[in-house]
Amino acid sequence: MRIILGSLTAVLIGLALFEVTMQPSGGERLELGIIFMLMATVSGIAAAFLPLLARHSQRLLTTLFALSFVSLVVASLGLLIAANRMFFSSHDLTLVLVVLAFGLVAGVTFAATAARSLTTDLSRMSDTARRVASGQPDARTGVNRADEIGSLARELDELARQLAVAAEERENEDARRREFFAAVSHDLRTPLASMQAATEALSDGVASDPDQYLASLQADITVLHSLVEDLFLLARIQAGDVQLNSQRVDVTELVDETIEIVTPVADRCGVSIVLNADRRVIVDTAPLAVGRVVRNLLDNAVRHAPRGSSVTVHVTDNRGATIVVSDEGSGFDPEFAERAFDSFARSDAARTRESGGAGLGLAIAHDLVGALGGDIWIHPGEGGVVGFSIPAQ
Repeated sequence: MRIILGSLTAVLIGLALFEVTMQPSGGERLELGIIFMLMATVSGIAAAFLPLLARHSQRLLTTLFALSFVSLVVASLGLLIAANRMFFSSHDLTLVLVVLAFGLVAGVTFAATAARSLTTDLSRMSDTARRVASGQPDARTGVNRADEIGSLARELDELARQLAVAAEERENEDARRREFFAAVSHDLRTPLASMQAATEALSDGVASDPDQYLASLQADITVLHSLVEDLFLLARIQAGDVQLNSQRVDVTELVDETIEIVTPVADRCGVSIVLNADRRVIVDTAPLAVGRVVRNLLDNAVRHAPRGSSVTVHVTDNRGATIVVSDEGSGFDPEFAERAFDSFARSDAARTRESGGAGLGLAIAHDLVGALGGDIWIHPGEGGVVGFSIPAQ
C-alpha cells in the first residue's frame, strides 16, 4: 500500500510541476500522465522486489547494482519516450542511447565504489562482533562515519565496552565470592575444631576439668550462633528483606543506651566508653537499625582499643544525626580503609580473627546505613575513626 501511495504521489507532483512550467494542453496532460504512470509502475515493481533481493543477496554490491540499474532504467524509459515523442533523428536517438549506456556504466562504477566502502566497514563490524563473542570484549570496530552505519558501529562499540565492564565485574564478583566462602570456612572451622576436641575429651573421659570444657563448648556455640545470625542479617539486608520502621527517635539517648549494653564487654577489655554530645538530636529513623550500627562500631572499636584507653562517641546535629566512633588504637591503614566495609574484611595483624569478631560488623553497619539513606565513612590513620550520618527525613 505504501508503494502505491508513493507512486501516485510522485505522479501528482510530476504533473503539478509540468502544469506550472509548461502550461500544457489537455492532450499533453493525458500523454504525460500515461508516461508518468508507466514510470511509476516500473518503479513500484522494482521497489517491491528490491527488499526481497536485499534479504537473499549475499553481497551488498548486488543490491546496490540492482538499485542503480533500476533507477537508470526508469530514467531511460522516460527519456526514450520523450525522445520518440519529440521525433528525434536516428543520429540524435543514437546519441541519447550512447549517453544512457555511459550512465549505466557510471552507475555500476559508482555502485561498486560505494559498496567497497560500505562492505569494508561492515566487515569490520562483523569481525568485531565475532571477536567479542569469542571472548575479546576489548575489540572495537574502528569505523568512523556520520551515517546509520556509523551509528550502528558506535552502538556495537558501546555494547562491547559494556560487555567488558560486565566481564570485569563478574570476575571481581567471583573473586569476592571465593574470598567470602574461604572466610566463612575459616571462621566455622576454628570453633568446630575446638568443639570437636572438647566433645572427644569429654566422651573419652580424659577431660581434666569437665566444667571448663563445657564452658568452652558454650563459648564456641555462642560464636557460631553469632556468625550465623550476622550472615543471615547481612543476606536479608542485601536482599532488601529488612523492615525499617521509622519513628521519632532521640539519637543521643539511643546511643547512650547502646553504650550501656556494650560497657560490660568494654570493662573486661579494660576500655572505657565516653559519650560526647552537646545536645539531644531528634530525627525520624529506624531505632533498631541505628542501634545495631552503633553497637557494631562500638564492638569494633573496643576490640581494637589498647587496654586502659577509651572509646569516644560523638553525636552531632547536622541536618540529621552524625555519629562518630573513635578509639586510641593503631587505626585503619589507608589501603584497607577502601575495603573495610567488605564482608570478612581484615586489616593487619592487629585486627585479625584472633582479636575476635567475624569481620561482618562493618559490612552490616555499611548496608544498614545505606538502607537508612545515610552515609558511612572511615578516616584512616592513627586512632580508629568510623562515622555515619542519617538524614532527618
